[in-house]
Amino acid sequence: MIHMERVFKNICITGAGNGIGRAIAIAMGKKGYNVVCADIDLNQANETLEIILDNNGNGLSIEMDVTKSADIKKMIKDTVVKYGSLDILVNNAGVTRTSKIMDLTEDDWDWIHNVNAKGTFFCLQEAAKQMIKQNNGGRIINMASVGGKGFVDVSNAIYAASKGAVISLTKTAAQELAKHEITVNSICPGITYTNILSDIVKKRSLEQNKSEEDIMKHYVRDIPLQRPNYPEDIAAMVVFLSSSGARNITGQSYNVDGGLIPS
Repeated sequence: MIHMERVFKNICITGAGNGIGRAIAIAMGKKGYNVVCADIDLNQANETLEIILDNNGNGLSIEMDVTKSADIKKMIKDTVVKYGSLDILVNNAGVTRTSKIMDLTEDDWDWIHNVNAKGTFFCLQEAAKQMIKQNNGGRIINMASVGGKGFVDVSNAIYAASKGAVISLTKTAAQELAKHEITVNSICPGITYTNILSDIVKKRSLEQNKSEEDIMKHYVRDIPLQRPNYPEDIAAMVVFLSSSGARNITGQSYNVDGGLIPS
C-alpha cells in the first residue's frame, strides 16, 4: 500500500535563542521551514530570527517560558495563526548546573525538572492536541542527553534524572500518538560545545585546579571519535528526523556523541 507523503513546513523550537536551539532553528530555516523561535529571552530569540531572515528564511520569534501553561498555549496559537498549522515541535529548552550529588537541593530539583521534564511534557501535550486536530500527522523531537542513559560525567544527578524522564516520555508518547501519525523521538547529545559546557568546564577547572584546556582534553580523550559535538551536529539529526526519510521512526532516543556511550 502506498501512502501519500505528508508535507511538513511549520516548526516550533523551544530554547531557540542560543546553542543547540539556535543551530536547529538556522538549519531548519535553510531547509525552507517556517521557524518559530521560542525562548525565555526574547532578545536572543530575535537574534536567532535575524540570522534566519538574513539567510532568506521565514520565521517568528516568541518570548515564552516552558514552565508556564499559558505561554505554551500562546506559542502554539501564534504558530497556527501565522502559518496555519503546527507540523513539528522540537522540545529543546533545558537547564542544569554543575554540582555533586550531596550538594544538590530541593530548589535544584524543582528548577531543573520544571523546565526539563514538566516543560517538555506539556509542550508535547499541547503540540499533540493541535496536530491531532489538524489530522495530518506530525513530528515531535525531544532533547534528552547521554546523561539520561547513564553517562557518568554528567553535570549533576538531578539533570540526569530529568533527561531519563524525557527518554521514558518519548517511548510512551510514541506509542499513544502513533495512531495519529505523530512520531515522537528524542536526541541524546554527548559533549557539545555550548554555553552550558563552557560553564561546566570552568567550574571543574576551579574544583580540580586544572586548566580549562586540560578539562576539555579529559572529555575528548573518552570519545572514540576524539571530538565533541558542535550544535550543528545535533541540528543535522533534527533535520533528518523531520524529513520524509524518518516517517517510520518513532519511540527512539538517538545518541549523537562520537561513540561516547554504547547505546
